[in-house]
Amino acid sequence: MKQSLQLKLGTQLTMTPQLQQAIRLLQLSTLDLQQEVQAALDSNPMLEAETDEIASSADISELQAEPINEQATSPTEHTVEERDLIESDWSQSIPEELPVDSRWDDVYTSHSGSTENEDPSFERNTSTDGLQDHLRWQLNLTTLSELDKSIGENLIDGIEPNGLLCTPLDEIANSLSVGEDEVLAVLRAIQQFEPAGCGARNLQECLLLQLQQLPGETPWLKQAQCIIQRHLDLLGKRDFRQLSRRTRLNEAQLGEVIRLIQTLNPNPGERFAEQEATYVTPDIIVSRRELGWQANLNPEITPRIRVNSHYASMVKRADNSRDNNFLRDHLQEARWFLKSLQSRHETLLKVANCIVEKQQGFFEEGPEAMRPMVLADVAEAIGMHESTISRVTTQKYMLTPRGTFELKYFFSSHVSTDSGEDASSTAIRALIRKLINAETPRKPLSDNKITQELDQQGIKVARRTVAKYRESMGIPSSSERKRLV
Repeated sequence: MKQSLQLKLGTQLTMTPQLQQAIRLLQLSTLDLQQEVQAALDSNPMLEAETDEIASSADISELQAEPINEQATSPTEHTVEERDLIESDWSQSIPEELPVDSRWDDVYTSHSGSTENEDPSFERNTSTDGLQDHLRWQLNLTTLSELDKSIGENLIDGIEPNGLLCTPLDEIANSLSVGEDEVLAVLRAIQQFEPAGCGARNLQECLLLQLQQLPGETPWLKQAQCIIQRHLDLLGKRDFRQLSRRTRLNEAQLGEVIRLIQTLNPNPGERFAEQEATYVTPDIIVSRRELGWQANLNPEITPRIRVNSHYASMVKRADNSRDNNFLRDHLQEARWFLKSLQSRHETLLKVANCIVEKQQGFFEEGPEAMRPMVLADVAEAIGMHESTISRVTTQKYMLTPRGTFELKYFFSSHVSTDSGEDASSTAIRALIRKLINAETPRKPLSDNKITQELDQQGIKVARRTVAKYRESMGIPSSSERKRLV
């Protein structure tokens, strides 16, 4: 083979560090961006927050022009003398014994001495404890023997966060080498603890325990106990006709009994579960203006940083010293970081304005007027790639008069209609929810009936599609939605 040299022209995308930084900042959430900005402020001396108080040049010149009295005492000597004088005054002015102008009860107040305005409720004192800690606290207040308390500890350890006992009694009896009857006796004592229903081994026992703790004169109490003991399966199937026949109750009486049963809690331990509240800070705020709906960046979360002008003025062009190179490199990094932040804000605002422009119907009428839109539509409108739009819309939120939504909420697939236009899947979900909310509880709409209702509105969807949308919204089937009251 003969060797030769050839010239070839071509284009390729090089992932420079600046481009990598811009892409990384683009996909960060608000919280991650704030941490990234704080890390940049800590590592780069050329960056400073705009909220920091910086002395003006006039103040600095005034301080520099102030004459210095050479005969004055040095700051260090003056501080030492002043500190010695203060310490001597303190030692002479404080007596060895001070009169007490307060009582013990004023400082250390027991719980029994609370005022009438305070709420001494049981829930307030134990709401911060877990379910098992709450049950152990009640177990220690009982007069059980040490062996029974040990059995109670093992029983409490086997109680799930929902309040039901998952560990079989024979396992606890074998592990402690005691009789199963003794374990059952301790379990009966724990089942009388608060909240009612804890320690039950199944749903039926849980509901019966709660009914047993109601006053005996509670209306329809015996009928409710009868239904739970004998006909819980019919109640779960919503077979009210068969249930009325078995209990010999008419429709009005059966409705009162079911209303009483609905006051019970199938998961009595759920109020002790630790639930962390999730807070979302919107990146975009949408409001109505004279020319229509407009999107703006949230000024409260927009990073406000800048280049430190004092340090930047210290950089010399022709100086190649180590210190000057250090300042020059950090100044370049600071400018790149600010440019990446500005690019992120501009891209986010472009995408938000495009979404607002294409989804005017949502802001005017609600989710039912949502138009179908995909990432390619926004990418084509603003002249960017779909991957960029995907990064921008991930973990970014928009505050609207109808609530706070993630930007990806406004993107949905389309379904054909009789008019030749496309309907958004989000709008179809909203219509399905609207139809279900307006249905008769005694005769809920089936998926086939919902399909027919949508067909009358010009939207053709299959029954399985309606079922998929209904399940995605967490709405049960028609048989499970059937209500007698």
